[in-house]
Amino acid sequence: MHDRLSQGRRVSALSLGVNGGLAVVKLVTGIIGHSYALIADAVESLSDVFSSAIVMGGLVIASRPADENHPYGHGKAEPLAALAVAAMLVGAAVAIATQAVREIQTPHEAPAGYTLIVLLIVIVIKEWMYRYESRTGERIGSMVITVDAWHHRSDALTSAAVAVGITISLVGGKGYEAADDWAALAACLIICANGFRFVRSAVFELMDTKPKTTLVESIEALALSIDGARFVEKVLVRKMGPKLYVDLHLEVDPDLTVQRAHTIAHDVKDAIMSTRPEVADVLIHVEPHVERAPAGD
Repeated sequence: MHDRLSQGRRVSALSLGVNGGLAVVKLVTGIIGHSYALIADAVESLSDVFSSAIVMGGLVIASRPADENHPYGHGKAEPLAALAVAAMLVGAAVAIATQAVREIQTPHEAPAGYTLIVLLIVIVIKEWMYRYESRTGERIGSMVITVDAWHHRSDALTSAAVAVGITISLVGGKGYEAADDWAALAACLIICANGFRFVRSAVFELMDTKPKTTLVESIEALALSIDGARFVEKVLVRKMGPKLYVDLHLEVDPDLTVQRAHTIAHDVKDAIMSTRPEVADVLIHVEPHVERAPAGD
């Protein structure tokens, strides 16, 4: 857990620094180069600074051990932080879209050609940050890091769209000044769609939505691999940050002693936790086995 927190803090600090630095560069270039879409993009990058701080805070809280008031630990802080970051992603897209519409309706100068160079640098840096943070989030099993990675991808997409728009406005000449604003508006649709997708994922985790069927089936198979385990009547799995908590109803021979049934339950727990390191605990309810008619009868 300490190594996970260390990796998460490292990538969050890097993300915060990159977002802050690029926000200043884009803002100054946008003002001097008459690119209103680039200015709006800079404002979105400033919001990313706050999202990076939320990510870091979520990781720190989630790493705290279980206590009397939080017997399952503080892992839910991660999807809560992910929800906040995803909501900020949607909010930023709406803000950029609103500003783009205003600029489309207001005559203004075409952006300067050198703004394209800045945008290309931004795209390269942001795409690299997306890939680096996405890999880290997947490696440490952090939803909030994965969502924050998409903030970098959204910046890359917006910047790419603005670059296309600026190119069109420069090549097209008079009458095409708003091309970069239309391009920014199009990028906002992609950003919004991904923002809502991550909101959905965070809400699902907060609501303890049933995990993938393959996970449940693998846990059930591990339980039945233990001698004396006759049937798994129910498997419930909840995600708490990077860890899983399993509730399992296990049927054994009704004629067994309590001691023997207890031993079987412990063997099942050990088999699951040793094979699936992401499982933090397994609570097993032992029941007498009931013969069932074959399926289809």
